[in-house]
Amino acid sequence: MQQAYFDQSVQFLKSIGIDVIFKDLDDDTFLPGLLIADGCIYIDKEKLEFPGDILHEAGHLAVIPAAERKQLNATTIGHRKDHAAEEMMAIAWSYAACKHLNIDPYFVFHESGYKGSGNAMADQFNEGKYIGVPMLQFAGMSAEPRMAETLNLPAFPVMAKWLRDE
Repeated sequence: MQQAYFDQSVQFLKSIGIDVIFKDLDDDTFLPGLLIADGCIYIDKEKLEFPGDILHEAGHLAVIPAAERKQLNATTIGHRKDHAAEEMMAIAWSYAACKHLNIDPYFVFHESGYKGSGNAMADQFNEGKYIGVPMLQFAGMSAEPRMAETLNLPAFPVMAKWLRDE
């Protein structure tokens, strides 16, 4: 099942405009076999340990303003002034992507992810206890369920758009 989810994820990312490039990578990447550079996701299939990580990393690219996307890389992610908000947005975005693709959220929120809290995060999202959604709402990408109608945005986990404009 992991391979099918992985293939589906790659196809989805390409369809929304996130470049996915397969190539050999050094061993010093933040996540094994995965690298964000120049606004693209680079994947080394031989070194990739957790295929679901691609959706979370794609979330980082998706939630930053379009004008800044091409400059994003593994080094700059953690130094951005809005890093904490963008991290929560990427978490919510990756859950929404799972729901959109009908992929088990534990594919992304695995037990080794999120400092060992991946499964607990998936459990929280599955119970409707969302983090990061207010920031997605601020960016016009989705809305907290109680605010959706007022803001004329779809209720999370449905997304109005997959890539942030500004």
